Amino acid sequence: MLDPRSEIYPSIEYRPIQPSDLEVLEKIHLSLFPIRYEREFFLNVVNGHGIISWGAVDTSRSDEGRDELIGFVTTRMIAAKDSEIEDLFRYNYSHKDLTLLYILTLGVVDSYRNLGIASSLVREVIKHAASVSNCRGVYLHVISYNQPAINFYKKMLFKLARRLPMFYYIRGQHYDSYLFVYYVNGGRTPCSPLSHLHCGHLPPYGTFGVASRECIIRAFLKMLVNKFWSKEEKSIPRWSRCKESTTLLASQNNNKRIISGEDTRCHV
Repeated sequence: MLDPRSEIYPSIEYRPIQPSDLEVLEKIHLSLFPIRYEREFFLNVVNGHGIISWGAVDTSRSDEGRDELIGFVTTRMIAAKDSEIEDLFRYNYSHKDLTLLYILTLGVVDSYRNLGIASSLVREVIKHAASVSNCRGVYLHVISYNQPAINFYKKMLFKLARRLPMFYYIRGQHYDSYLFVYYVNGGRTPCSPLSHLHCGHLPPYGTFGVASRECIIRAFLKMLVNKFWSKEEKSIPRWSRCKESTTLLASQNNNKRIISGEDTRCHV
């Protein structure tokens, strides 16, 4: 592994994750994330069964580990109509086969942090999504208290689409989720000022046109309704029970692992 005291930057290359990565991939997940993944998940990743993935390797290493994973990102292509954000694409429903690329897990080993590896991995994801003609975006969930992850995806120019109340259920407690989207191939948010509402404030009056102001008002009313229903909701939301909507990102400024997953029992 990289010596943190070294002033020589490694030579990082990116490639698809392959079957020979199985053992290392499992080991890194176990060290980074405080949840256990079923072996089926790793087998699906390394064999490309329904999961598209990229790995980062340090080719400047002189030992036999020069092709060993030091970072990874796993994703899954899903139909836009099966996602929580299908309503953002209703303006373009002439295309019924629209898809989205969902980020499942993202991680970099401790000794290779702060070298831009996570950013490069996400750029690989975006590039792939843009190469699929019917794909309209890359999206993911971040738990509401995970400020390092929120800052990271904002830096990567992801747009805040909405806040999902009580989305996660972790060790007997509910947590809200932020949903971030990076649009590709002409995908866009029908009402971009929504992001201001989800951040808890309104833009200055006059900043947008009449249509945008009307959209802001509608979004504001929708936000109030959502808050009302979230107080009344006593059961776990449908999406918080989904076993395939976990995104994890380790904090960049300390050794604490921050979970962006809905349940410690989730498969991925």
